[in-house]
Amino acid sequence: MTVVTDVADLQALAKRRVPKMFYDYADTGSWTQSTYHENEAALQRQKLRQRVARNIDNRSVKTTMIGQDVAMPVALAPVGLTGMQHADGEILAAQAAEEFGVPFTLSTMSICSIEDVAENTKSPFWFQLYVMRDRGFSERLMQRAHTAGCSALVLTLDLQVLGQRHRDLKNGLSAPPKPKPLVLADLALKPRWCWNMLKTGRRQFGNIHGHVSGVDDMSSLAEWTNSQFDPSLDWSSVEWVKKHWDRKLILKGINDVEDAKIAADIGADAIVVSNHGGRQLDGALASYEVLGDIVDAVGDRIEVHFDGGIRSGQDIFKAVAMGAHSTYIGRAFIYGLGAMGKDGVTKVLEILHKELDVTMGLCGETDIANVGRHNLVL
Repeated sequence: MTVVTDVADLQALAKRRVPKMFYDYADTGSWTQSTYHENEAALQRQKLRQRVARNIDNRSVKTTMIGQDVAMPVALAPVGLTGMQHADGEILAAQAAEEFGVPFTLSTMSICSIEDVAENTKSPFWFQLYVMRDRGFSERLMQRAHTAGCSALVLTLDLQVLGQRHRDLKNGLSAPPKPKPLVLADLALKPRWCWNMLKTGRRQFGNIHGHVSGVDDMSSLAEWTNSQFDPSLDWSSVEWVKKHWDRKLILKGINDVEDAKIAADIGADAIVVSNHGGRQLDGALASYEVLGDIVDAVGDRIEVHFDGGIRSGQDIFKAVAMGAHSTYIGRAFIYGLGAMGKDGVTKVLEILHKELDVTMGLCGETDIANVGRHNLVL
């Protein structure tokens, strides 16, 4: 029996239990994957200042995100096809996040629909929006999220066109998987996944299937994305979204100081410093490399959140110390979900919380609100 002590243990377990095309979907970047790997490497290069003989009793990592109390500065990021990592994956992840006390963000490209998640949770969750060519459909998505009680909209800005992800193309990524010989051979080695998937009826893109006119085949994510995502998305589109959404608005995909300034000027509640997990522009700077400059530019005007490469509580600590108000985890919780379902997501949150708490103490701090650049070797 595997003894799970860190996120890497859950990643290894997920790789054994999740069909290859879906594991690769989560664990891949675009082109050469240099930015994907650099997201993690940049955080690893950052060194911490160890402090001793300081009273570190009664530590707390509790904080807020856009006014919402959270158990630690972490939200579950939007991840497409989460319900293909594990049956009913979005529901299970949302439940784990709710019970732990951190936000869950549902992707437009989820398997479980907005309504599915709302029916199976008690607390408001967040919804991530991609603006489509069919603005009527995008407006209806926002209306559905509003009706479901979603307390925040996370508008993704960095996917006007899909970055080329070689492994997805080679694997023939689709939802549900198509019955090709190599796919069937792989599924035969994943009986746990298959059994769970047979027990649910949720195998399509729940927010899309039956809601988009003129689209007959939504099984291929790449084909549907390339045909429906709107390359004309610009800042006027953000203004259009604001007119149709009267709750908290978070803009995700900011990786440049000038874009951060525009986002602050436009009146969003928060921005997420992110390069889409290295899945869009390969060769872009790692999120952590631009975080400090963005915080310095707009951190006094807008909440700056961080996404990209977090695999440990120490990574969370470093991002907060650099000035991020809070952070997001994507692949980390996906590994837990693929490995152990809802229990795996809870395990990831427990691991990160423990690592963050211990790191904060060893750096001489007792309150996450007091963590700052003085804790870093700069």
